[in-house]
Amino acid sequence: MAGDRPQGGEVPLLYSEGNVAARVALEREVRGWSTTELAERVTRAGIKMNQTAVWRIENGTPRRRINLDEALAFSRVFELPLEELMSPPLEGLDIDSRRLVQEAVEAFYEARDARDRLHHAVVAIADHIKAHPDSSRAIHEQCIRLMGDERDARTLSSDIEDGGHY
Repeated sequence: MAGDRPQGGEVPLLYSEGNVAARVALEREVRGWSTTELAERVTRAGIKMNQTAVWRIENGTPRRRINLDEALAFSRVFELPLEELMSPPLEGLDIDSRRLVQEAVEAFYEARDARDRLHHAVVAIADHIKAHPDSSRAIHEQCIRLMGDERDARTLSSDIEDGGHY
């Protein structure tokens, strides 16, 4: 488009299709996915795409255009808000740093989800013991049997007695 390219290069836009293309390549590389794997994931997300289309988005001259449905599918596949996908990549982070951050973020959410599951399970057991007080000792013994470590089982039993994990 006229106005998009003044003499000497592209106008740096906060949000642009070029940013989406750059982020698609970056996010794919961070996750260690091939262009084929990304195309398969986008297709599973509901937008038919092949490896060639991904390559042309990332490297084509001219670059392949990205429609809104495709941008939304990329956003879904990368688990990024659309606004983040459209933003320029942060400066100063190499691929290894991005991979480490990605791994830490995924581990954080997995741990949070596990803590939530544990809390709900502990509350359910505590409620069960309130309704069946004579089952308390057997529940503690089952914790020891399943966990194989008495100290961990005592910690879990203590959480149960307190009525929650948090």
